[in-house]
Amino acid sequence: MPYSISRVSYFNTTVRDQPGEAYRALQSLADLGINLLAFTATPIGPTSAQLTLFPEDSALLAAAAKNARLLLDGPYPALLVRGDDKLGALAHIHETLYAADVNVYASSGVTDGHGSFGYVVYVRPDQFEQACKTFGV
Repeated sequence: MPYSISRVSYFNTTVRDQPGEAYRALQSLADLGINLLAFTATPIGPTSAQLTLFPEDSALLAAAAKNARLLLDGPYPALLVRGDDKLGALAHIHETLYAADVNVYASSGVTDGHGSFGYVVYVRPDQFEQACKTFGV
């Protein structure tokens, strides 16, 4: 398989930017049975970090966060791309979106070192359905 694309939802939460905060948040989610498809942490000032959570089950995360008093912003839509790591794979994805006049405003990816990659593509909510239609998802 060259790659597969699926719809995913993501949520943001803000934590203090200090040692152990991501660990505590991630461990709490694991304790609550939340499986994440992807995760990022980004500084948003001198004392805060934004955690972006891509749950396998958005409803489960929303319910668990409420019970754990974890403030979430979202859900927001994104595309999750998984596939074979080959030269030009990401260029092809971007070319396809460009041809459909869909703007990618952020993205993040990683390879596993064994021939596969994962890639999150953020498009504006008003262009999300067009992006999905472009890829048949």
